[in-house]
Amino acid sequence: MVRRTKEQALETRNRILDTAMEVFARKGVSRTSLDDIARAAGVTRGAIYWHFKNKAALFDAMMERVQLPIEEASARARERASEDPLELVRDCTLAVLKQVTADEHCRCVFDIACNKVEYVDEMESLRERHVAGRARYLAQIEQGLRAAARRGLLAPQVDPRLAAVGLHALVDGLMRNWLLDPKYVPLPRVARPLIEGYLNGLRAPGAGPGRRGRRRAAASRRVATRG
Repeated sequence: MVRRTKEQALETRNRILDTAMEVFARKGVSRTSLDDIARAAGVTRGAIYWHFKNKAALFDAMMERVQLPIEEASARARERASEDPLELVRDCTLAVLKQVTADEHCRCVFDIACNKVEYVDEMESLRERHVAGRARYLAQIEQGLRAAARRGLLAPQVDPRLAAVGLHALVDGLMRNWLLDPKYVPLPRVARPLIEGYLNGLRAPGAGPGRRGRRRAAASRRVATRG
């Protein structure tokens, strides 16, 4: 009986989160009340408060269900430490864009986070979450770029921190604009040549990509020229 009760509670929690995502996507976060979510989910307002302190906590839980693969990709990168660090940075950033473009649930959540939420009133606390997430992402990119610099793969004038900021701005801008309007650019097709073009611009003269990177770059150029 206890197990069944826990299963029911988890089912209710997930239904609330799924419904919140749908209502947020339709109305925007600021214009959505907990009453709106309760009615759409077929639960009481008290049921929502049983699981979530307020709308900000509910929104935060919705975001937590969608984890971008940067940490997982970075862990794989450490296992491939003997490879070109710039290729590993590329793989990490492409993994983020791939998940957003290929996973419908992830796409919906990040469309809400990018385009349908205002950091005002009770949602103000989420600004810190956003800033912390950005800091983690930047740190992962900067770590890879510093590893590349130690191997002499970066051009002497390249500052790893600023290069990381630039790459983050590229990825974030691509994602936000594509979510706003998928006709902006065929992101699933051009993400790789765009990211590789940026990273290749950071390389020291003569420090070209490894064999694996050259094969991928050639394939990316073929894909880009077809569009």
